[in-house]
Amino acid sequence: MSYPPVLLIGGSGFVGRSVTARLVERGYSVIIPTRLLSRPHQNPRTHQIQWVEGSVHEPQFLESLCHQIGPAGTVINLVGLLHDKPAKPYGLQFKAAHVDLVQRILDSMKARGVRRILHMSALGADRAGPSMYQRSKGEGEQRVRTSDLDWTIFRPSVIFGAHDNFINLFSKLARRFPVLPLACATARFQPVSVENVAEAVVRSLAMPQTLGQSYDLAGPEILTLAELVQFAARRTGHTRLIVSLPAWLGTLQALMFEALPGPMLMSRDNLASMRLDNVLPSGAPLTLDTVFGIQPETLDSLLK
Repeated sequence: MSYPPVLLIGGSGFVGRSVTARLVERGYSVIIPTRLLSRPHQNPRTHQIQWVEGSVHEPQFLESLCHQIGPAGTVINLVGLLHDKPAKPYGLQFKAAHVDLVQRILDSMKARGVRRILHMSALGADRAGPSMYQRSKGEGEQRVRTSDLDWTIFRPSVIFGAHDNFINLFSKLARRFPVLPLACATARFQPVSVENVAEAVVRSLAMPQTLGQSYDLAGPEILTLAELVQFAARRTGHTRLIVSLPAWLGTLQALMFEALPGPMLMSRDNLASMRLDNVLPSGAPLTLDTVFGIQPETLDSLLK
């Protein structure tokens, strides 16, 4: 069976790699823009995957990609950042990735007659949310909703997987430190598997009933941040003492992490996001199951 081509923006990222694998399995041809063609993660290639070098922040490049997939094609936008410098209502990097890029994608699609877009937002995205991340994600989501295109929006809770940057980062810390000071230790999440998220995205391509719909994606477990960190430690074979920090000390810790080189563990904006629990409303069904027919995985699937 021949499927219309897919333009996958953010295809080289954590979620993008899982989505790409499923698209290829189903027989889709996939175009993935990238800044550098020589990156190691792009070595596995098939005749179904076309890597195109360029910046999606350049309007002409993005419009040429939409022209390439044609009106029958689909755009999947998975771009997302977790950190930025403080600003109102959000920082320049959040604005560029979560708002400006989204608008540029929508404009390019309209210019080339492409109508179908699958957009990755986030659970808790809200233009009036307490964090820059939530506000910028909420603004981007609103641009998609009002675009007059054939959209589907996905709003996952924290996404876990074998190669995630969340559980794995805490696992590395657990290997090194017997005591883990933790801000917002009681913040609640409903973690969802990257494999489940990717499967829902790809299945929606063949589900016309998902047009104009937004789906909150979450797993079957509600866990506090402390419980997630305990799981990360247990995954390494260690038992670690977690010390819950008061708000003022948590902010000081976040400031310290912001100043350190390398991957950021926590920022003040992350703390602001965690003022609200990142879970489904009480009694809400798991749309992975009820809409997409997917059995949601628990965190223990990482132990297999």
